[in-house]
Amino acid sequence: MDDWALSLLVALPFLGGITLVFFPSRYQTVIYGFATSIASLCFLLSLYVFIGYDYNAGGFQFTQSVDWLPVIGITYTLGVDGISVVMVLLTGIVFLTGILVSKNVTHRPKDFFVLYLFLVAGVFGVFESQDLFFFFFFYELAVVPMYLLIGVWGSSTDFGTFFRSKEYSSMKLVLYLVSGSILVWIAILAVYVQAPTSGQEASFLFSFLESAKVNYDLNFQRVFFPMFMIGFGLLAGLWPFHTWSPDGHVSAPTSVSMVHAGVLMKLGAYGIIRSMSILPEGAADWMLPMVLMGTINVIYGAISAMGQRDLKYVVGYSSISHMGYVIMGIATLDTLGVGGAILQMFSHGIMTALFFAVIGIIYDRTHIRDIGVLGGLAKRMKLTTFLFVIAGLASLGLPGLSGFIAELLVFIGLFRTYPLLGILGIIGAAITAIYMLRLIAKAFFGPMDERWEKLTDGTRIENIAAGSLAFTLLLVGVYPTYFLNLIDSGVVTFLKPFSGT
Repeated sequence: MDDWALSLLVALPFLGGITLVFFPSRYQTVIYGFATSIASLCFLLSLYVFIGYDYNAGGFQFTQSVDWLPVIGITYTLGVDGISVVMVLLTGIVFLTGILVSKNVTHRPKDFFVLYLFLVAGVFGVFESQDLFFFFFFYELAVVPMYLLIGVWGSSTDFGTFFRSKEYSSMKLVLYLVSGSILVWIAILAVYVQAPTSGQEASFLFSFLESAKVNYDLNFQRVFFPMFMIGFGLLAGLWPFHTWSPDGHVSAPTSVSMVHAGVLMKLGAYGIIRSMSILPEGAADWMLPMVLMGTINVIYGAISAMGQRDLKYVVGYSSISHMGYVIMGIATLDTLGVGGAILQMFSHGIMTALFFAVIGIIYDRTHIRDIGVLGGLAKRMKLTTFLFVIAGLASLGLPGLSGFIAELLVFIGLFRTYPLLGILGIIGAAITAIYMLRLIAKAFFGPMDERWEKLTDGTRIENIAAGSLAFTLLLVGVYPTYFLNLIDSGVVTFLKPFSGT
């Protein structure tokens, strides 16, 4: 199982999507059950890899390698370290809960689940790939299905003077992310061509490219690292290239919003981390601009979230703000700061998945996301309110929930390296508390409109999905040690090239 676990995580959703193509479209229950079975198996496999990873040994484990195109050095090589193993578990959790809340997808459900399974196969592939060619291949596989998932199954936003169609949002997302992919592909080809010395065979393996960094002079690294940083940063919501993200969040259907904010944005941050290992000297020179952009993410995203009327837009801009902490933590090049950034990636992924799952429950019953119209929902939707409050408290960093320890580590790393920016980061957290508490008070505990008298809580399946996410936030918040041990084993290795910078 150790030899095949990672390949199965990629193959199950990919082959599952292909198999679904041959299912008759009229068997909606069978299609949903099949997709749920695939998601359940993937979750169990991701949990197996997470628990089975030996953080005392560290390094890449569960490895598998097969020559694919040896003439140009492409190998299908998989493996996970302390950083990626946490992301694999995150993907497994969000995948399963996203499938569970998709039971109400009645418009072309077969096509929906086929694309959804392909997307998740790409996500698993990115976090597991140790070959830069396959890394990019899976990266594109994860991004491309978003266009159809939003454009076909999404919803438009209309506040009279403000209108965003789902077609506009999906096209904007694709144009931005394809632009980022072009930058990444140029940088990949550059480091591949520059890596070999006399008598060496070229290779796309991360290990080869990292060992070949002596062939990348400082000017080369300074030119090509920002291509990685901006190219991957586009997907991570890096300011000022973030504007596609809130529109994409809002227009996407519930389960796609969950995987979009919960997992896809993490691919961008993860890509930056892996590219830093290839070009460490260039990365070190670009850390100050990156931490400044991350700081703007935090403040700008929080202030923008405060002014939104749509529940999804609040969470969308909140995601921009919280991803700013990830960018800031990575840019500290500090053990605690980077470790906090990785834990923040996991925490934010679970938290936003919970937000969007709960908002989906509310929208399915009210067909409204306008905070000014919603009110007093706690009187009729007690469990839904409780779950939203858990996500909100995790967002503002309440002790005992996963967001607190993640942000604490990022702040410590910032005060060790960029103390002034650490102060601004804390101000961003204070703004988050203001808009989140105000949102909860207005939408859930204000006066209730009579039209909401017959509202009901989520179904059993919806409550199980959202409750599992809330439990994860509590578990990591109360007992973060195991997660941090795993993350630290990867962070220590990741930071070794920067010890002399």
